Amino acid sequence: MIQAVILDWAGTVLDHGSRAPMAAFVKAFAHFGVAISIEDARGPMGMAKHDHIRLVGRAVNGVWRAKRGHDFDEADMEAIFAVFEPLNVAAVKTPEHSTLIAGARAALDWCRARGIRIGSTTGYTRPIMEELAPLAAAQGFTPEVMVCAGDLPAGRPAPLQMWYAMARMGIWPADTVVKCDDTPPGIGEARNAGCWAVGFALSGNIAGLSEAEMALASEADKAVMRARATAELTASGAHLVVDSIADLPRAVAAIEARMAAGEKP
Repeated sequence: MIQAVILDWAGTVLDHGSRAPMAAFVKAFAHFGVAISIEDARGPMGMAKHDHIRLVGRAVNGVWRAKRGHDFDEADMEAIFAVFEPLNVAAVKTPEHSTLIAGARAALDWCRARGIRIGSTTGYTRPIMEELAPLAAAQGFTPEVMVCAGDLPAGRPAPLQMWYAMARMGIWPADTVVKCDDTPPGIGEARNAGCWAVGFALSGNIAGLSEAEMALASEADKAVMRARATAELTASGAHLVVDSIADLPRAVAAIEARMAAGEKP
């Protein structure tokens, strides 16, 4: 009943905790004398990187004005992006940030065995993905389409990347497509496109831990992180929230049961 699964990248399929962009954002703002926190950097995660920088800049505008003598503007956003993108390219090339999340390969194989096609959208730009995609392909992640931030006039939560991916794949109607993401903008992208939205709570940006750090976390701490992420992703419109891509087969089965009962996204 589900024809296709369209996946986000960082925090969803690889880079547990979506950590590659964090240091890059912090370093890019520090290059201009403005300190931002990891929480500042994580806030708009999932959006196109220009939009992400724009929102962080607005959030720290008071500090920016004190340091730079003027309010944060579009020229500042472009200047920071020019510093940020090479830093993010360098980060995604490391094994720490390019390794598939545990269970991803099995979940992808499960989809393929059932004739469920696999596409992708991302908040990363194409130059970043030109480095990351071959590293993912070597591990077995080769989606039919890869729609990047900047490929279309508007990024997440606008539905354009999803619609373009579906058009390229020749998949319709939208209610036979599942979009998986670890961020509210990515969930919004799915809902605005008319698709089913599945959130990943523990592997992504909201929890923010590497796979090794998550393995050391207590069950009580995981429960707190799961509850927080589930609340944020559900508030953004997720139909279902699971821990990670390892739970994708269960999520698809649950959605197909809802479809069989007549429910639509």
